[in-house]
Amino acid sequence: MKKPMRKAEQAKTRQRRHIAFRMNFLFFSIFVLFSLLIFRLGYLQIVKGEDYSRALERTEEVAVNTSVPRGRLFDRTGRVLVDNEPKNAITYTKMTSTSAQEMLEIAQKLAVLIEQDTKRITIGDKRDFWILNNPKEALKKVSEKEQLAIEKDSSLSRVQMQRKINMLTRERVTEKEIDSFTDDELEVLAIYREMMSGYAYSPQIVKSGNVSEEEFAKVSERLGELPGVDTTTDWERVKKSENTILGSTTSPIEGIPDSRKNYFLARDYSRNDRVGKSYIEQYYEELLKGQKTIVKNIKDRSGRVVETKTIREGEPGKDLVLTIDSELQEEIEKIVSEKLLDLKRGRNTGELDRAFLVMMNPNNGEVLALVGKQVVTNQETGKLEIWDYAYGTFTALHEAGSTVKMATLLTGYHENVVRIGERKIDEPLKIGSQYKRSLFNQHSRVSINDVEAIGRSSNVYMFKIAISLAKANYRFGEALRIDKKAFDTFRQSFASFGLGTKTGIDLPGESPGLIGNDTLTGFLLDLSVGQYDTYSTLQLAQYVSTIANGGYRIAPKVLKEIREPSEDGKILGPLIQETDIKVLNRIQNTDAEINQVKRGMHYVYYGANGTAKNLFAGKDFDAGGKTGTAQAFSSGKPTINLSHVGFAPYENPEIAYAIIIPNITTKPGDHTSGAQNKIIQQAVDKYFELKAKRASEENASGVTQPIIQAPKVESEK
Repeated sequence: MKKPMRKAEQAKTRQRRHIAFRMNFLFFSIFVLFSLLIFRLGYLQIVKGEDYSRALERTEEVAVNTSVPRGRLFDRTGRVLVDNEPKNAITYTKMTSTSAQEMLEIAQKLAVLIEQDTKRITIGDKRDFWILNNPKEALKKVSEKEQLAIEKDSSLSRVQMQRKINMLTRERVTEKEIDSFTDDELEVLAIYREMMSGYAYSPQIVKSGNVSEEEFAKVSERLGELPGVDTTTDWERVKKSENTILGSTTSPIEGIPDSRKNYFLARDYSRNDRVGKSYIEQYYEELLKGQKTIVKNIKDRSGRVVETKTIREGEPGKDLVLTIDSELQEEIEKIVSEKLLDLKRGRNTGELDRAFLVMMNPNNGEVLALVGKQVVTNQETGKLEIWDYAYGTFTALHEAGSTVKMATLLTGYHENVVRIGERKIDEPLKIGSQYKRSLFNQHSRVSINDVEAIGRSSNVYMFKIAISLAKANYRFGEALRIDKKAFDTFRQSFASFGLGTKTGIDLPGESPGLIGNDTLTGFLLDLSVGQYDTYSTLQLAQYVSTIANGGYRIAPKVLKEIREPSEDGKILGPLIQETDIKVLNRIQNTDAEINQVKRGMHYVYYGANGTAKNLFAGKDFDAGGKTGTAQAFSSGKPTINLSHVGFAPYENPEIAYAIIIPNITTKPGDHTSGAQNKIIQQAVDKYFELKAKRASEENASGVTQPIIQAPKVESEK
């Protein structure tokens, strides 16, 4: 009888244990869940709290298009190159709750107070305006039957259905209805379309620049009757130099370019913001643009904005001091322009239309002058005119001729195919049936060393370096079998100087150079004397700077300093940052090899047989340089390019320079008497003349540097 009792007790015991286990598991689960919840709340509040706060602020705080002045551009002496000119403006700021009818009523009131140009009104604007003014007639443009047919299309969403109905309505506005507006109504439309093109909470310019004082006063007096309308100061970009590398900006009408729309919108730009669209204005957009005013809109329960608080005032853009010496730039521009016009009026100049010159500091990469000029014929007057083509100094590519021979010689040193001081015989070479000669020696055999090879511009000396580099054996009248790897060896070495590769200048659109595709023997020899691959004038300037400074390839730069806006308009603002010197690489040559090449460049100017001897005779400085002549083609015609590179003073270089005059003549043998050398002579003289003048004046510099006003040249509309 006791046995069943024990079984019952055992069952109850097991049941109690099971219940206890379930309760413990339940409490443990609740504990774990509460722990996870606490951890999650802590994570959201402590770790992610700031992120969510910022996200909330972004929905409440709005960047508005207040017209802050764009940063100004100065040259290295403090002369204003690009300025801002204040002008009266009338703006409109719409709210999300503002209806089209309310905006139309404001436009009608404004039309009484101001005159608005109607030229920008489009056919589409007129269709929309007719529909807005004639809502009942517009509804009849699409019949009920057509609307039902559209609504039965299950493939369309409600939005797509309405869009299709709207499109049909717009298409059916007749030409007569479009042309039914009076001049006064068109003026209202012109104002209304500007108001509509803005974004909620962001001021949109309705009229700017040509707002008369009377219009400005009338609108200012009646702002209480014109909700959203304001009178303010806008800024117009004013260029005080013709140099195209300064770049340009878009207008509020243009807004951000379609090609870079996503880039700008991702950075909180509005579609109607003014942005840099070329060269310095584009490259340094982030510094120049300034900061918009940030406001916070306080809304009531219905979502209506009842108050707007300014969270952060707008700030003008940073002022940029450029490395350009505008006085030197203008003087060299005159020299180049006058010579180019003079050359163009000569014979055999049908293909001549441009010239380029770059002058820079070889020790820090600062570009002092970036000169490009193009000569064109005015179709109306038939007269020759000079246009600025400064950007061609780093985008236009040409065969540079013998100016690259220093790179060839230094490549030969490094590859152990020529030694310092080695003599070679300059003589006509016959490869197959083709003769290859030096210009100074057409028929004889002349023993020259490496210094003379540069100074007298020996093609044959360079040809023999190329032949050795290509592991070929030259025999008079026989074909050469070359190792085609020599092309790569030359180009890799040339690139270390800056030839055939981007220089790294802080400007957009730089061309790297054009590399020939063929690897025939003759092209290798041509490459060694600068008559195959093509280079920009800026590349030549970087290349000669690398030699001048002892072998360091430094990126050219046009930005010298970043400064805060001037507080009084008389003294440059506080210095924020000076741009660093950017060393790209050091060439693989010894100091002895570089100095030997520089001796050859000195021989060019001062040697008995130098190709530009006496160019700087009697000056207070020595210099080193190299002249160049290259056979080229333009429009299928054979032409001649002239070039020249150099540096001065010889012992402690302050400037390096390069010039190319492409297609100077179409007559072989006519080199127009060293036109490039004369331009270089005048340009270098002008540099030292200005240096002496400024030293005597002892102008102040640094943080107290005065702002120098320049005459207005051009304004961007």
